[in-house]
Amino acid sequence: MQNAIKQILKHVGEDVNREGLIKTPQRVQKAWEFMCSGYDQDPQEIIKSALFTSTNDEMVVVKDIEFYSNCEHHMLPIIGKVHVAYIPNGKVIGLSKIPRVVDVFARRLQIQEQLTEQIADAINEALSPKGVAVVIDARHMCMEMRGVQKICSTTVTSALRGLFKQNKKTKDELLSIISSSFNK
Repeated sequence: MQNAIKQILKHVGEDVNREGLIKTPQRVQKAWEFMCSGYDQDPQEIIKSALFTSTNDEMVVVKDIEFYSNCEHHMLPIIGKVHVAYIPNGKVIGLSKIPRVVDVFARRLQIQEQLTEQIADAINEALSPKGVAVVIDARHMCMEMRGVQKICSTTVTSALRGLFKQNKKTKDELLSIISSSFNK
């Protein structure tokens, strides 16, 4: 990987022996290993490590989960927030595990549509809840830094399962909670 980074630096016209660039290949490798660490993690293991029996059958929402990913088309950053909701069906998940599941999938080369689906499907598979919803609002640097160059435009995707897809009132409640300014 370090040799590849040196070749990229040379290709764009840089001197790989310049003081500021000597350790860049090592730093870039370390950064990419971290940013792609989701490939080595199993979201089901994370979720199953904190499942608890519960009689709660009301909506649980963890909103404004910040995430950073890289698009698989240009390998440029995707930056945004994820909102995850589910309606328990006898089991709840430790709240800290939801952002961890987001990170597992965000730390892979991604498209936002797939990221949204993967998070919803992982939670749905592990919990078998009455419903799962994932909404992502993100900025794509491939749209801002190059190409169309539309600064601060966002893309919103959703994945709805169970009651969130079947019941308009449940979906509307979720959207109201997501758009609220609790704790702000």
